[in-house]
Amino acid sequence: MPTPRSALRISLMSGLLLVSACKKQEEAKPEAAKPTESPAAASAPVAAPKEKAQKVGLVTDVGGRGDHSFNDSALRGLELWGAGKRMEGGSYKDASAEELKETLQQDLAERNIAPVAITPVVLQSKVPEDYEPNLQLLVDQGVTLAIGVGFMLENAVETVARRNPDTKFLLIDSTLADAEGKSYTLPNVRSVMYREEQGSFLVGALAGLTTKNNKVGFVGGMEVPLIKKFEAGFRAGVAATNPKATVLVNYTGSFDNVSAGKQVGQDLVTKGADIVYHAAGSDGLGVIQAVKEARAAGKPVYVIGVDSDQSHVAPEAVLTSMIKRVDLGVYEAVRDLTQGKLQGGDVMLGLKEGGVTYAPVRVEFPGKAEALQKVEELRGKVISGEIQVPTHPSQLTAAPATK
Repeated sequence: MPTPRSALRISLMSGLLLVSACKKQEEAKPEAAKPTESPAAASAPVAAPKEKAQKVGLVTDVGGRGDHSFNDSALRGLELWGAGKRMEGGSYKDASAEELKETLQQDLAERNIAPVAITPVVLQSKVPEDYEPNLQLLVDQGVTLAIGVGFMLENAVETVARRNPDTKFLLIDSTLADAEGKSYTLPNVRSVMYREEQGSFLVGALAGLTTKNNKVGFVGGMEVPLIKKFEAGFRAGVAATNPKATVLVNYTGSFDNVSAGKQVGQDLVTKGADIVYHAAGSDGLGVIQAVKEARAAGKPVYVIGVDSDQSHVAPEAVLTSMIKRVDLGVYEAVRDLTQGKLQGGDVMLGLKEGGVTYAPVRVEFPGKAEALQKVEELRGKVISGEIQVPTHPSQLTAAPATK
């Protein structure tokens, strides 16, 4: 859901400390991988197209590389899927076919995801003031496509796209908005949004079926309309499978404060939540750590990750993750660019389009098979339109929430 410009500025001013801008550029030239017929082909570098590579740039939001979530998902779409590269020690290395395959869930098999002829250029943003100059720097360096990762980059993408009409742009998580907050389009900007409420509904349904205390938790980052979609969907999912359950809700006020996430996570566990879902960027790493420590202390609690499959962060503590395929949105734009098909306009990705889903449930618990069957039944009803998932907590009629 797009955030009106005025609300966005207020959120940024209250949620983020404005300090001096700092940028980090990571650029590597692609090396063509050699085809092989040997049994070790799976570990060989991914074969890259031989045509001249186009530069594609990406600007992270303040969460940055290493959040194991939103930004890392976008980077996966650009670097691993798009260029066949992985970042190691500050430079790019060729990725193997097996490394790429490991990141693809079964339902992505028909997408024919394979590297194309691009050179990735990544700039990390430390503060909001970095967004516009970073995007302009990408243009100055000759990128064909500049990607802004996150709704907080909406103003910057709009400004730089208007200034550079011959460069294409991709904006993740927001449409362009005019002075009144109404969405509009530019011919050189593709905006990709997601139905986060639908994926959150499924993990909420699983939480409702898994909780023993009939009390679960939700941790949001900044309290903005986008994150409210996660909250609304999660609470609706809990209500669909366990109307007796209560949802404890709290927000950290940021996306780049791991300690704040841990504090809020600990608070919810202390209050009795035995499953905690986060939609808080890097703050979510703190939530995961809080649940991991609680499990180590003997509490039967789980955490639900977000955006990327976060099971590797704490395998014994992560029940599942609501996957928001930022990687797919980025990859498809990159692929369309190389095929000469990238057009401006708005794209919406939900369950039906494969834009959201949930990660494999690797932990074991009583009734797991039946629970997953029920979640899949609900998936079908959302896709068919039988279930309309709310996009804001004000639309909920059940699943009481407490602070």
